[in-house]
Amino acid sequence: MQLFNLKEKTQQVSFAEAVKLGIGHNQGLFFMDKLEPLDNIEELLKLPLVERSGKILRHLIGDEIPTLEDIVKSAFVFPAPLVKADADIYALELFHGPTLAFKDFGARFMARVLSAVRGDGHLTILTATSGDTGAAVADAFYGQPGIDVVVLYPKGKISALQEKLIATLGGNIRAVEVDGTFDECQDLVKQAFDDSQFRAQVGLNSANSINISRLLAQVCYYFEAAAQLTPEQRERLVFSVPCGNFGNITAGLIAKALGLKSRFMISCNANDTVPRYLASGSWDPHATIPTLSNAMDISRPNNWPRVEALVKMQRWQLSDFDCGSLTDDETRASMQALYKKTGYVLEPHAAIAYQVLSDHLKEGETGIFLGTAHPAKFKETVDSTLGIDLPLPKALADRALLPAVKTELKPDYAALKTFMLKELGL
Repeated sequence: MQLFNLKEKTQQVSFAEAVKLGIGHNQGLFFMDKLEPLDNIEELLKLPLVERSGKILRHLIGDEIPTLEDIVKSAFVFPAPLVKADADIYALELFHGPTLAFKDFGARFMARVLSAVRGDGHLTILTATSGDTGAAVADAFYGQPGIDVVVLYPKGKISALQEKLIATLGGNIRAVEVDGTFDECQDLVKQAFDDSQFRAQVGLNSANSINISRLLAQVCYYFEAAAQLTPEQRERLVFSVPCGNFGNITAGLIAKALGLKSRFMISCNANDTVPRYLASGSWDPHATIPTLSNAMDISRPNNWPRVEALVKMQRWQLSDFDCGSLTDDETRASMQALYKKTGYVLEPHAAIAYQVLSDHLKEGETGIFLGTAHPAKFKETVDSTLGIDLPLPKALADRALLPAVKTELKPDYAALKTFMLKELGL
């Protein structure tokens, strides 16, 4: 598999090299410049998740990773069920993994691929999270020899339970609470990657969706969703994706480019840079606004260049996307309306995706919105909005009472660098 730096097309790397580097020169993202459609998709959809995913990823990646099918089998050990939530609308529940979020698919796959290709050198994973990435990455890499993990998250802007999943592991996992926004956390990661001496010194890599391995793993569950529908339903399929850093919808669009029949809706909260851009043609990020759907509190989505590259590659039009954004009040109203109607429990991110889908679904279409996190990860919001007492799954209950072990830093790169060198004994 050949990948190119979207900012410097002269930098061309293999899949394994892209996984090890994480990001290219000048903070450019690695991406393909062509995609060959899959053959016999209907036959693929008859296969179980793990077997089908192995074939899809082998098609994308090629022969670079001899153990690819074993990696998939080891990573994808939990289901992604499609659950009916409303008339002609289904939830793709991606929260049945160890950290109860869709990030488990990509993080577990990346951890295993990186172990297969990294060689003998020490690695330091530096990642920024707006909620669920940090927990999934921490869990995926916890206890792996030769790998240290530093997770940055914005102070007071992730849920208490999300924080517990990041900051209660210890060992090779360091939790850093940054007194700032997610965008500032993301900027710190970018500055670290631009510091070539530091990058080499600590063996820097990132597990954000800038890493192509995470993105490709996520392609697989779009096919898994389609596999759970009838052939007739698959003919007019629509996905609504809650969007923050736009990695999830990029994976969906790769699935579309591979031949999955579907159209896509971009669903945002008040951090609506992309919906405004699609309406006006002007890229005008505002200051990030804290919302109930904290994992989407991103004003400068890293993966948007990949979306535009895919649209250009496939000769699609940005105008083909339906999109929408909800305020917190509208998000709560969506949660309440569906719960009253069908009893299905939405958390804030899924509520936005559901509502945008419901507003734009056409007659005869089958809609799927992505449930990216277990509602219990947002228990306080869900309970107060719906007037219920949502029980905690065991994965959360076991961590809820443990103390969070974290380091507090200002959004200052020099301070982060000093902290990391000290922690790593360098």
